[in-house]
Amino acid sequence: MLRKNRLFTPGPTPLLPAAQAAMASFTAHHRTADFRALFQRVLADMKEFIGTQNDVLVLSCSGTGVMEASVSNLTSPGDKVLVLTAGKFGERWTGLANAFGCKADVLSAPYGETFSLNDIRAKITPAVRAVFVQATESSTGARHDVQGIAKIVRGSGDDTLLVVDAITGLGTTHLDVDGWGVDVIVGGSQKALMMPPGLAYCAVSERAWRRMETTTSPRYYFDLRKERKSAAKGESAYTPATSLFAALGAALDFVRGMGNGDLAKGREALVENAELCAEMTRAGAQAVGLKLYAAAPAAALTAICSPDGIDSGKIVKEFRESFDAVVANGQGEMKGQIFRIAHIGYYDYLDTIGILGALEQVLVRCTGKAVPYGAAVRAAQEAYARGPSGKRYLVGA
Repeated sequence: MLRKNRLFTPGPTPLLPAAQAAMASFTAHHRTADFRALFQRVLADMKEFIGTQNDVLVLSCSGTGVMEASVSNLTSPGDKVLVLTAGKFGERWTGLANAFGCKADVLSAPYGETFSLNDIRAKITPAVRAVFVQATESSTGARHDVQGIAKIVRGSGDDTLLVVDAITGLGTTHLDVDGWGVDVIVGGSQKALMMPPGLAYCAVSERAWRRMETTTSPRYYFDLRKERKSAAKGESAYTPATSLFAALGAALDFVRGMGNGDLAKGREALVENAELCAEMTRAGAQAVGLKLYAAAPAAALTAICSPDGIDSGKIVKEFRESFDAVVANGQGEMKGQIFRIAHIGYYDYLDTIGILGALEQVLVRCTGKAVPYGAAVRAAQEAYARGPSGKRYLVGA
Protein backbone atom coordinates (compact mmCIF):
# COMPACT_ATOMS: atom_id res chain seq x y z
CA MET A 1 0.00 0.00 0.00
CA LEU A 2 1.05 3.63 -0.41
CA ARG A 3 3.20 4.98 2.38
CA LYS A 4 3.85 8.62 3.25
CA ASN A 5 6.92 9.50 5.26
CA ARG A 6 5.97 11.04 8.58
CA LEU A 7 8.13 12.31 11.43
CA PHE A 8 7.15 11.48 14.99
CA THR A 9 10.54 12.43 16.42
CA PRO A 10 11.31 15.18 18.95
CA GLY A 11 13.24 17.09 16.30
CA PRO A 12 13.27 17.60 13.45
CA THR A 13 9.48 17.73 13.48
CA PRO A 14 6.88 17.91 10.68
CA LEU A 15 7.36 21.00 8.52
CA LEU A 16 4.75 23.71 8.14
CA PRO A 17 3.92 24.03 4.41
CA ALA A 18 3.83 27.83 4.60
CA ALA A 19 7.32 27.83 6.12
CA GLN A 20 8.59 25.53 3.35
CA ALA A 21 7.14 27.83 0.69
CA ALA A 22 8.59 30.95 2.30
CA MET A 23 11.99 29.33 2.61
CA ALA A 24 12.01 28.17 -1.01
CA SER A 25 11.07 31.54 -2.46
CA PHE A 26 13.16 33.94 -0.36
CA THR A 27 16.17 35.48 -2.11
CA ALA A 28 16.86 38.83 -0.41
CA HIS A 29 20.43 39.74 0.48
CA HIS A 30 21.02 39.99 4.22
CA ARG A 31 22.33 43.57 4.12
CA THR A 32 19.26 45.08 2.45
CA ALA A 33 16.21 46.95 3.69
CA ASP A 34 13.98 44.00 2.79
CA PHE A 35 15.89 41.61 5.00
CA ARG A 36 16.24 44.13 7.82
CA ALA A 37 12.46 44.54 7.86
CA LEU A 38 11.99 40.77 8.08
CA PHE A 39 14.72 40.44 10.71
CA GLN A 40 13.25 43.14 12.95
CA ARG A 41 9.73 41.74 12.62
CA VAL A 42 10.93 38.25 13.50
CA LEU A 43 12.81 39.44 16.58
CA ALA A 44 9.77 41.37 17.80
CA ASP A 45 7.48 38.39 17.20
CA MET A 46 9.89 36.05 18.93
CA LYS A 47 9.45 38.07 22.13
CA GLU A 48 5.75 37.32 22.00
CA PHE A 49 6.31 33.67 21.11
CA ILE A 50 8.63 33.19 24.07
CA GLY A 51 6.55 35.47 26.29
CA THR A 52 9.23 37.92 27.40
CA GLN A 53 10.17 41.57 27.47
CA ASN A 54 13.86 40.65 27.45
CA ASP A 55 16.01 41.00 24.37
CA VAL A 56 15.73 38.02 22.02
CA LEU A 57 18.49 36.90 19.67
CA VAL A 58 18.21 34.44 16.78
CA LEU A 59 21.44 32.81 15.60
CA SER A 60 22.25 30.59 12.64
CA CYS A 61 23.22 27.39 14.45
CA SER A 62 21.66 24.45 16.23
CA GLY A 63 20.29 24.72 19.74
CA THR A 64 23.57 23.40 21.09
CA GLY A 65 25.27 26.50 19.68
CA VAL A 66 23.19 28.76 21.92
CA MET A 67 23.66 26.37 24.84
CA GLU A 68 27.41 26.85 24.31
CA ALA A 69 26.95 30.61 24.03
CA SER A 70 25.15 30.71 27.35
CA VAL A 71 28.11 29.02 29.03
CA SER A 72 30.85 31.01 27.27
CA ASN A 73 29.13 34.38 27.79
CA LEU A 74 28.03 33.93 31.39
CA THR A 75 31.00 32.19 32.99
CA SER A 76 34.74 32.52 33.46
CA PRO A 77 37.22 29.66 33.86
CA GLY A 78 37.11 28.41 37.43
CA ASP A 79 33.53 29.56 38.08
CA LYS A 80 31.41 27.20 40.12
CA VAL A 81 28.19 26.23 38.33
CA LEU A 82 25.39 23.80 39.14
CA VAL A 83 24.26 21.40 36.42
CA LEU A 84 20.97 19.57 36.88
CA THR A 85 21.04 16.45 34.74
CA ALA A 86 18.59 13.60 34.27
CA GLY A 87 19.33 12.48 30.73
CA LYS A 88 21.43 12.85 27.61
CA PHE A 89 20.87 16.59 27.23
CA GLY A 90 21.53 17.35 30.87
CA GLU A 91 24.84 15.59 30.33
CA ARG A 92 25.49 18.03 27.48
CA TRP A 93 25.42 20.91 29.97
CA THR A 94 28.10 19.11 31.97
CA GLY A 95 30.28 18.69 28.89
CA LEU A 96 29.90 22.36 27.95
CA ALA A 97 30.68 23.58 31.46
CA ASN A 98 33.80 21.43 31.55
CA ALA A 99 34.87 22.62 28.09
CA PHE A 100 34.96 26.22 29.33
CA GLY A 101 36.83 25.42 32.53
CA CYS A 102 33.95 25.73 34.96
CA LYS A 103 33.88 23.78 38.18
CA ALA A 104 30.66 21.87 37.60
CA ASP A 105 28.75 20.63 40.62
CA VAL A 106 26.46 18.01 39.07
CA LEU A 107 23.14 17.07 40.66
CA SER A 108 21.89 13.96 38.88
CA ALA A 109 18.52 12.27 38.84
CA PRO A 110 18.04 8.84 37.23
CA TYR A 111 16.97 8.78 33.59
CA GLY A 112 13.20 9.25 33.41
CA GLU A 113 12.96 11.06 36.73
CA THR A 114 13.25 14.66 37.87
CA PHE A 115 14.92 16.52 40.72
CA SER A 116 14.05 17.03 44.36
CA LEU A 117 13.68 20.75 44.96
CA ASN A 118 15.14 20.26 48.44
CA ASP A 119 18.27 18.73 46.88
CA ILE A 120 18.58 21.75 44.58
CA ARG A 121 18.06 24.15 47.47
CA ALA A 122 20.88 22.47 49.37
CA LYS A 123 23.23 23.00 46.40
CA ILE A 124 22.57 26.72 45.86
CA THR A 125 25.13 28.97 47.54
CA PRO A 126 26.40 32.48 46.73
CA ALA A 127 29.40 30.82 45.08
CA VAL A 128 27.24 29.23 42.36
CA ARG A 129 27.45 31.52 39.35
CA ALA A 130 24.88 29.77 37.18
CA VAL A 131 22.40 26.90 37.19
CA PHE A 132 21.84 24.94 33.97
CA VAL A 133 18.78 22.74 33.40
CA GLN A 134 16.37 21.44 30.76
CA ALA A 135 12.68 22.34 30.72
CA THR A 136 12.00 19.05 28.95
CA GLU A 137 14.57 16.27 28.86
CA SER A 138 13.77 14.97 25.40
CA SER A 139 15.96 11.89 25.77
CA THR A 140 13.56 10.58 28.43
CA GLY A 141 10.32 12.49 27.91
CA ALA A 142 10.51 13.99 31.41
CA ARG A 143 9.34 17.48 32.35
CA HIS A 144 11.26 19.41 34.99
CA ASP A 145 9.78 21.94 37.41
CA VAL A 146 11.29 25.12 35.98
CA GLN A 147 9.04 27.32 38.10
CA GLY A 148 10.10 25.59 41.31
CA ILE A 149 13.77 25.68 40.34
CA ALA A 150 13.52 29.37 39.41
CA LYS A 151 11.94 30.21 42.76
CA ILE A 152 14.92 28.66 44.55
CA VAL A 153 17.47 30.40 42.33
CA ARG A 154 15.81 33.80 42.57
CA GLY A 155 15.45 33.39 46.32
CA SER A 156 19.23 33.16 46.52
CA GLY A 157 19.67 36.64 45.02
CA ASP A 158 20.89 38.05 41.72
CA ASP A 159 24.38 36.57 41.77
CA THR A 160 23.20 33.18 40.49
CA LEU A 161 21.82 33.02 36.95
CA LEU A 162 19.30 30.45 35.72
CA VAL A 163 19.78 29.09 32.21
CA VAL A 164 17.07 26.83 30.77
CA ASP A 165 17.35 24.65 27.69
CA ALA A 166 13.76 24.80 26.46
CA ILE A 167 14.54 23.62 22.95
CA THR A 168 11.68 21.10 23.13
CA GLY A 169 9.89 23.00 25.91
CA LEU A 170 9.01 26.25 24.16
CA GLY A 171 5.72 25.85 22.33
CA THR A 172 4.86 22.67 24.26
CA THR A 173 5.00 23.86 27.87
CA HIS A 174 3.64 26.89 29.73
CA LEU A 175 6.72 28.91 30.74
CA ASP A 176 6.56 32.33 32.42
CA VAL A 177 10.08 33.44 31.58
CA ASP A 178 9.99 36.93 33.07
CA GLY A 179 7.62 36.17 35.94
CA TRP A 180 9.75 33.27 37.14
CA GLY A 181 13.04 35.08 36.59
CA VAL A 182 14.70 32.87 33.97
CA ASP A 183 17.90 34.59 32.84
CA VAL A 184 18.51 32.76 29.55
CA ILE A 185 16.04 30.48 27.81
CA VAL A 186 17.13 28.58 24.70
CA GLY A 187 15.00 27.34 21.79
CA GLY A 188 15.47 25.79 18.35
CA SER A 189 13.74 26.18 15.00
CA GLN A 190 13.21 22.46 14.36
CA LYS A 191 10.82 21.90 17.26
CA ALA A 192 7.50 23.67 17.95
CA LEU A 193 8.21 26.30 15.29
CA MET A 194 7.73 23.66 12.58
CA MET A 195 10.84 24.48 10.54
CA PRO A 196 14.05 22.71 9.51
CA PRO A 197 17.05 22.80 11.85
CA GLY A 198 19.41 25.73 11.48
CA LEU A 199 18.21 28.55 13.76
CA ALA A 200 18.47 28.77 17.52
CA TYR A 201 17.23 31.56 19.72
CA CYS A 202 17.41 32.85 23.26
CA ALA A 203 15.89 35.48 25.52
CA VAL A 204 18.45 37.15 27.80
CA SER A 205 17.73 39.03 31.06
CA GLU A 206 19.39 42.28 32.14
CA ARG A 207 21.13 40.33 34.92
CA ALA A 208 22.71 38.13 32.27
CA TRP A 209 23.76 41.08 30.10
CA ARG A 210 25.50 42.66 33.11
CA ARG A 211 27.31 39.41 33.82
CA MET A 212 28.74 39.34 30.27
CA GLU A 213 30.67 42.55 30.95
CA THR A 214 32.83 40.78 33.54
CA THR A 215 33.23 37.21 32.27
CA THR A 216 36.42 36.10 30.56
CA SER A 217 35.67 32.84 28.73
CA PRO A 218 36.72 32.99 25.06
CA ARG A 219 34.02 33.68 22.50
CA TYR A 220 33.86 35.03 18.98
CA TYR A 221 30.99 33.91 16.72
CA PHE A 222 28.89 33.26 19.82
CA ASP A 223 29.58 36.62 21.47
CA LEU A 224 26.02 37.58 22.37
CA ARG A 225 26.99 41.22 22.94
CA LYS A 226 27.96 41.52 19.27
CA GLU A 227 24.62 40.02 18.25
CA ARG A 228 22.70 42.39 20.52
CA LYS A 229 24.52 45.41 19.08
CA SER A 230 23.82 44.29 15.50
CA ALA A 231 20.20 43.37 16.24
CA ALA A 232 19.56 46.93 17.44
CA LYS A 233 20.35 48.00 13.86
CA GLY A 234 18.16 45.29 12.31
CA GLU A 235 21.05 43.06 11.35
CA SER A 236 22.90 39.96 12.49
CA ALA A 237 26.59 40.13 13.39
CA TYR A 238 27.48 37.56 10.72
CA THR A 239 25.81 36.11 7.64
CA PRO A 240 22.42 34.73 8.72
CA ALA A 241 20.50 31.80 7.25
CA THR A 242 18.27 34.16 5.27
CA SER A 243 15.81 31.59 3.91
CA LEU A 244 15.31 30.15 7.40
CA PHE A 245 14.42 33.59 8.70
CA ALA A 246 11.75 33.75 6.00
CA ALA A 247 10.45 30.37 7.18
CA LEU A 248 10.49 31.60 10.78
CA GLY A 249 8.41 34.61 9.81
CA ALA A 250 5.84 32.33 8.17
CA ALA A 251 5.77 30.02 11.18
CA LEU A 252 5.15 32.91 13.56
CA ASP A 253 2.34 34.15 11.31
CA PHE A 254 0.79 30.68 11.51
CA VAL A 255 0.99 30.67 15.29
CA ARG A 256 -0.57 34.14 15.33
CA GLY A 257 -3.41 32.76 13.22
CA MET A 258 -3.98 30.05 15.84
CA GLY A 259 -4.69 32.91 18.25
CA ASN A 260 -7.00 34.73 15.84
CA GLY A 261 -4.42 37.45 15.29
CA ASP A 262 -2.90 37.38 18.79
CA LEU A 263 0.54 35.73 18.81
CA ALA A 264 0.60 35.22 22.58
CA LYS A 265 -2.77 33.47 22.45
CA GLY A 266 -1.51 31.43 19.50
CA ARG A 267 1.44 30.30 21.57
CA GLU A 268 -0.92 29.18 24.32
CA ALA A 269 -3.02 27.31 21.76
CA LEU A 270 0.09 25.58 20.42
CA VAL A 271 1.00 24.47 23.94
CA GLU A 272 -2.50 23.20 24.66
CA ASN A 273 -2.45 21.26 21.39
CA ALA A 274 0.74 19.50 22.49
CA GLU A 275 -0.71 18.81 25.93
CA LEU A 276 -3.85 17.26 24.42
CA CYS A 277 -1.95 15.11 21.91
CA ALA A 278 0.36 13.97 24.71
CA GLU A 279 -2.58 12.97 26.89
CA MET A 280 -4.08 11.03 23.98
CA THR A 281 -0.77 9.26 23.31
CA ARG A 282 -0.22 8.29 26.93
CA ALA A 283 -3.76 6.94 27.21
CA GLY A 284 -3.39 4.95 23.99
CA ALA A 285 -0.06 3.39 24.97
CA GLN A 286 -1.34 2.31 28.36
CA ALA A 287 -4.50 0.85 26.85
CA VAL A 288 -2.42 -1.76 25.00
CA GLY A 289 -0.43 -2.67 28.09
CA LEU A 290 2.63 -0.50 27.61
CA LYS A 291 4.31 1.34 30.46
CA LEU A 292 5.20 5.01 30.34
CA TYR A 293 8.80 5.79 31.14
CA ALA A 294 8.94 9.32 32.54
CA ALA A 295 7.79 10.00 36.09
CA ALA A 296 6.67 13.52 35.13
CA PRO A 297 5.82 13.21 31.44
CA ALA A 298 6.30 16.15 29.10
CA ALA A 299 3.88 17.39 26.46
CA ALA A 300 6.60 17.47 23.80
CA LEU A 301 6.97 13.71 23.55
CA THR A 302 5.96 10.44 25.17
CA ALA A 303 8.64 7.93 26.17
CA ILE A 304 7.29 4.37 26.23
CA CYS A 305 8.98 1.28 27.68
CA SER A 306 9.54 -1.49 25.18
CA PRO A 307 7.70 -4.76 25.96
CA ASP A 308 9.72 -7.27 27.97
CA GLY A 309 12.34 -9.01 25.85
CA ILE A 310 11.91 -6.66 22.86
CA ASP A 311 14.70 -4.27 21.87
CA SER A 312 13.06 -0.90 21.18
CA GLY A 313 15.19 -0.67 18.04
CA LYS A 314 13.03 -3.44 16.61
CA ILE A 315 9.91 -1.35 17.24
CA VAL A 316 11.51 1.74 15.67
CA LYS A 317 12.49 -0.34 12.63
CA GLU A 318 9.00 -1.84 12.26
CA PHE A 319 7.36 1.60 12.32
CA ARG A 320 9.69 2.70 9.53
CA GLU A 321 9.49 -0.41 7.36
CA SER A 322 5.74 -0.98 7.64
CA PHE A 323 4.44 2.59 7.74
CA ASP A 324 7.38 4.87 6.84
CA ALA A 325 6.80 6.48 10.22
CA VAL A 326 9.89 7.68 12.07
CA VAL A 327 9.79 7.37 15.84
CA ALA A 328 12.85 7.70 18.07
CA ASN A 329 14.80 5.08 19.96
CA GLY A 330 16.03 5.73 23.47
CA GLN A 331 19.27 7.67 23.93
CA GLY A 332 22.26 7.08 26.16
CA GLU A 333 21.73 4.32 28.68
CA MET A 334 18.10 3.86 27.56
CA LYS A 335 18.86 2.97 23.95
CA GLY A 336 17.09 -0.29 23.15
CA GLN A 337 14.80 0.03 26.16
CA ILE A 338 12.37 2.81 25.27
CA PHE A 339 10.92 4.41 22.16
CA ARG A 340 9.74 7.99 21.89
CA ILE A 341 6.75 9.43 20.03
CA ALA A 342 6.77 13.22 19.74
CA HIS A 343 3.78 15.53 19.36
CA ILE A 344 5.39 18.89 18.69
CA GLY A 345 4.44 21.74 16.40
CA TYR A 346 2.64 20.88 13.15
CA TYR A 347 0.98 17.84 14.64
CA ASP A 348 -2.68 17.25 15.40
CA TYR A 349 -5.48 14.85 16.32
CA LEU A 350 -5.29 12.81 13.12
CA ASP A 351 -1.53 12.37 13.47
CA THR A 352 -2.10 11.07 16.99
CA ILE A 353 -4.83 8.65 15.99
CA GLY A 354 -2.75 7.43 13.06
CA ILE A 355 0.41 6.68 15.04
CA LEU A 356 -1.57 4.85 17.73
CA GLY A 357 -3.31 2.72 15.10
CA ALA A 358 0.11 1.90 13.67
CA LEU A 359 1.40 1.13 17.16
CA GLU A 360 -1.20 -1.64 17.55
CA GLN A 361 0.01 -3.26 14.33
CA VAL A 362 3.67 -2.83 15.25
CA LEU A 363 3.20 -4.52 18.61
CA VAL A 364 1.60 -7.58 17.00
CA ARG A 365 4.45 -7.90 14.51
CA CYS A 366 7.22 -7.36 17.05
CA THR A 367 5.87 -9.46 19.93
CA GLY A 368 3.87 -12.11 18.08
CA LYS A 369 1.14 -11.63 20.67
CA ALA A 370 -2.47 -10.59 20.19
CA VAL A 371 -3.28 -6.92 20.68
CA PRO A 372 -6.87 -5.72 21.08
CA TYR A 373 -7.17 -3.73 17.86
CA GLY A 374 -8.75 -0.37 18.48
CA ALA A 375 -7.87 -0.27 22.17
CA ALA A 376 -5.19 2.42 21.82
CA VAL A 377 -7.32 4.46 19.44
CA ARG A 378 -10.37 4.19 21.68
CA ALA A 379 -8.45 5.36 24.73
CA ALA A 380 -7.08 8.30 22.75
CA GLN A 381 -10.56 9.18 21.53
CA GLU A 382 -11.81 9.22 25.09
CA ALA A 383 -8.92 11.43 26.18
CA TYR A 384 -9.67 13.78 23.31
CA ALA A 385 -13.35 13.92 24.25
CA ARG A 386 -12.42 14.92 27.78
CA GLY A 387 -9.86 17.43 26.51
CA PRO A 388 -8.32 20.24 28.56
CA SER A 389 -11.34 22.17 29.79
CA GLY A 390 -13.23 21.20 26.66
CA LYS A 391 -10.85 23.17 24.43
CA ARG A 392 -9.69 21.98 21.00
CA TYR A 393 -6.43 23.26 19.53
CA LEU A 394 -5.76 21.53 16.24
CA VAL A 395 -2.59 22.71 14.57
CA GLY A 396 -3.42 21.19 11.20
CA ALA A 397 -6.85 22.79 11.05
